[in-house]
Amino acid sequence: MSNLFESAGMDQGPLRPLAERLRPDELDQVIGQDHLLAKDGAIRRMLASGRLASLVLWGPPGSGKTTIARLLAAHVGLHFEQLSAVFSGVADLRKAFAAASQRRLSGQGTLLFVDEIHRFNRAQQDGFLPYVEDGTIVLIGATTENPSFELNAALLSRCQVLVLNRLDDDALEELLCRAEAAGGRNLPLDADARLTLRAMADGDGRFALNLAEELLALDVVAPLDVAALSQTLQRRAPVYDKAQEGHYNLISALHKSLRGSDVDASLYWLARMLGAGEQPHYIARRLVRFAVEDIGLADPAALVQANAAKEAYDFLGSPEGELAIAQAVIYLATAPKSNAAYEAMSRAKRAARDTGSLMPPKHILNAPTGLMKDLGYGDGYVYDHGTEEGFSGQNYFPEDMPRESFYQPVERGFERDVAKRMAYWDKLRRKTQEGPER
Repeated sequence: MSNLFESAGMDQGPLRPLAERLRPDELDQVIGQDHLLAKDGAIRRMLASGRLASLVLWGPPGSGKTTIARLLAAHVGLHFEQLSAVFSGVADLRKAFAAASQRRLSGQGTLLFVDEIHRFNRAQQDGFLPYVEDGTIVLIGATTENPSFELNAALLSRCQVLVLNRLDDDALEELLCRAEAAGGRNLPLDADARLTLRAMADGDGRFALNLAEELLALDVVAPLDVAALSQTLQRRAPVYDKAQEGHYNLISALHKSLRGSDVDASLYWLARMLGAGEQPHYIARRLVRFAVEDIGLADPAALVQANAAKEAYDFLGSPEGELAIAQAVIYLATAPKSNAAYEAMSRAKRAARDTGSLMPPKHILNAPTGLMKDLGYGDGYVYDHGTEEGFSGQNYFPEDMPRESFYQPVERGFERDVAKRMAYWDKLRRKTQEGPER
């Protein structure tokens, strides 16, 4: 696999990292992205048509974004130019565009690969537009962040977004086999440790090869077991940015698992977030929100439990306080669910917006001044506690607004009792409005 790197003037010596030495020089050698590179994949269809469009490759670290960009340039005969948005600025972009313009005059096209393209600001992203539009460059941007949030709409409209998958277990095993072939020996691991090694890589092919390189350099006689492997190597930190998409993906997964009453899945996502360093207070706030939004009066104690978990965490701190959050997660996941209160408030807000500034009926208004008494404020008000059943049945909606039913409790949990209470009051209200029986 040397031709691509030799043509780029890169040293092929043994000092180069294993991940670089094993970088594919044919698209067929790329693993884990068959949905793009198989015969009917998006990239293969594009190459078959004889046209390479500008692309945004969106995927996790170690999924092959840089490799695919290099191979595409070689496949279509374009000069490969690489920039990193982390280390490059406006001057670097201008230099790259000028060089591409000169190559174009001599009939040579340029594929400009921009790693971490989402790190460029909006103005820098706009700078690509004229050169993409006139064909000076074919732009391939690589990003680990959701392009919808991080890239200009104008730039996105000129590029096709392709999603790369994290490498699955089979793909990681294939990489380990390639590492063994290159190293001329098997990895010094027993079966369970080999499985653990793949888990430690967490879908990152480059990290898997780096781990394999460390193991191949060890001078050991007996294969390492799981415990020895864990002492020897460092587990890869999970991909999680508390300000970006990973943060929102995991909290969404936790919320929906709670709503689906799946205790085990809820605990899994909680553990994922805590393990990635998420602030427990952020999770506790979401649990309070969930208690009122998705459980409500089906179990009024849910809000108490969620608030208690927050208070317990404040008192205990980490890691002991995290158990209180886990206890709240278990309670909320197993509680009966109802969004009736949430829906009721939404309906009431719509009605309030649609009816404008209708006045309350005069009989429920106070009359602190003589003028207000003369205008009828408070006339006819019946004090509910002074009635036989503690219920007057009077109308409390605006006089020009028909009565509406906003709150519709479900037949689950405590809301069954709430529904019975409402039915009782409705019966008394109708009785009062119809007058005494004759």
